[in-house]
Amino acid sequence: MAVLGVDGWQLGWVGARLEGRAVQLLDLRTVADVLAVPDVEVIGIDMPIGLSEDGVRRCDVDARELLRSFGAASSVFPAPVRAVLATDDYAEARRLSRAATTPPRAPSAQTFQLVRSIRALDDALGDPPTERVVEVHPELAFRIGLTGVPDRKGTARGTLQRLAALRTGMDVEAALAEAPVGVPMVDALDACAAAWSAQRIADGTAECVGDGTRDSRGRPMRICW
Repeated sequence: MAVLGVDGWQLGWVGARLEGRAVQLLDLRTVADVLAVPDVEVIGIDMPIGLSEDGVRRCDVDARELLRSFGAASSVFPAPVRAVLATDDYAEARRLSRAATTPPRAPSAQTFQLVRSIRALDDALGDPPTERVVEVHPELAFRIGLTGVPDRKGTARGTLQRLAALRTGMDVEAALAEAPVGVPMVDALDACAAAWSAQRIADGTAECVGDGTRDSRGRPMRICW
């Protein structure tokens, strides 16, 4: 059975469907398209799933701490509180977040750009949520799981390191050669790292951060790799 890794990009989602060593990159425009990819056991997605009502998620704190020694702590954006999903206006989002949190905090502009994608995913997961969709983070896969990736993504050295790391588990170059037109290298590699994590989740060998709690809609607040 295959697994699917997913990373968001400006036109929707980049998927990496992994079966054995064979990986296929997909241009997926909506969350419905992501969930409709056939015959996948686990979907690992680089997007917040469980959302706190009133503060910072423990999994974000733990992930940032794990990545701090690699100089990659800033790659983990603190997830917004659930109240923020009610608006597409940044000023209103900041007001809602400050009202819900103690001490008051507001989402950064970078985090707020993810709100529509977070909302679309949250709506699609259903009640109770489907358990086959799991939150992952590519930098945890690259820096801690796969290792040998000390440099930042998007740099020449970082790109080569990520290719070498992924090559141990999949035919990544073949997938890149057949990638959908326009898909950026950074997002393609992150989707492949998400697929690597999804395979570990399917195999029962994944590691996760978080305190084991679920949010008000039953979604686990955790990040796995």
